[in-house]
Amino acid sequence: MPERRPLVLVGLMSGTSLDGISAAVVRFSEGVASRIDFDMLAFTSTPYSPVQRQRLGAALHGTNPAGYCRLNFELGEWLAAAAVAAIAEAGIARADIAGIASHGQTVWHEPGHSTWQFGESSVIAERTGLDVISDFRVRDVAAAGQGAPLVPIADALLFSSDSGWRALQNLGGIGNVTVVPPGGELTGVRAFDTGPGCAVIDGVVRKLFPELPFDRDGAIAARGKPVDAIVTRLLQDPYFSAPPPKSTGRELFSIPYIEQLIEDCRAAGAGDEGVVATAVALTARSVADSYRRFMPEPVEEVLVSGGGAKNPTLMAALTSAVAPLRVTDFNQAYFDGEAKEAVAFALLGYLHLMRIPANVPTATGARGRRILGKLTPA
Repeated sequence: MPERRPLVLVGLMSGTSLDGISAAVVRFSEGVASRIDFDMLAFTSTPYSPVQRQRLGAALHGTNPAGYCRLNFELGEWLAAAAVAAIAEAGIARADIAGIASHGQTVWHEPGHSTWQFGESSVIAERTGLDVISDFRVRDVAAAGQGAPLVPIADALLFSSDSGWRALQNLGGIGNVTVVPPGGELTGVRAFDTGPGCAVIDGVVRKLFPELPFDRDGAIAARGKPVDAIVTRLLQDPYFSAPPPKSTGRELFSIPYIEQLIEDCRAAGAGDEGVVATAVALTARSVADSYRRFMPEPVEEVLVSGGGAKNPTLMAALTSAVAPLRVTDFNQAYFDGEAKEAVAFALLGYLHLMRIPANVPTATGARGRRILGKLTPA
């Protein structure tokens, strides 16, 4: 095992929400007990243009081999540019950076069978002159795991409480939760995807209000009344009652799913605001339902991160749905929650270089702990 010494890595994340690329420059060093100490030196967020978002969205629903191949290389260019911008923001010499850890963009995720994230690592290495660690999910899937969620290792080693059990809920495109014991211990850590985060909400907004990428500040949903009967029916989907470990994605919460939700709400007499409010209620109630079914640990606090944490209407609905649990914005405890997954993948890159397994089998269902990622040398 390499000597444990402080290392600086860049973490890159492009999530299912297709908002853009998050990049974090992070210094890691050995901490007390199981923990790893970290210092986030810079964070940048590069939004996708409407054309980029449209092309990535189209790839999630099928294109041709030439289209996939070209977009894989182009996304590598976009990821490299995001890394360069974050490095400049941090003011760190490239010679002092150990590598770039890139999640890439998930194109297809079939839990237990296959997973595909692209964004060509060779392009990133060529443009930045740095080693790149990528393709983190495939080894866990090869070991009979779900390949997701992978953030639990960061939730345990970086963001656990000193004194009690904590739930860390991400509301990106897909919602996922990690339940962590105090003190950075991995024993007892569990995690799973709760269902939709912002993917259905954003999809509904983009269908009904094509000029808007999302419901800023939850203003549209706040003016509507959810159709609770539709939410109750949607929660009968087998995914929600399936026990963890489990993961999901846009393969389930797809464009046809969104179009059917809109059609059902229309049939129930809901206007545009009511449709968006129904999508918000679906996310909030799916999280609460998963906690009641699958979270027996004595959790008292929920830290919420991801784009959904910036939607006050969603946060209010979530707070009501999971009461009496205390709901706190991740920002208040640590840093901008939008940076959390980029920091987590920087940690995965650090663990790869240190030859330390990074998956949590109690979260993914893998046969055992594995070193994750593939190295592309500069």
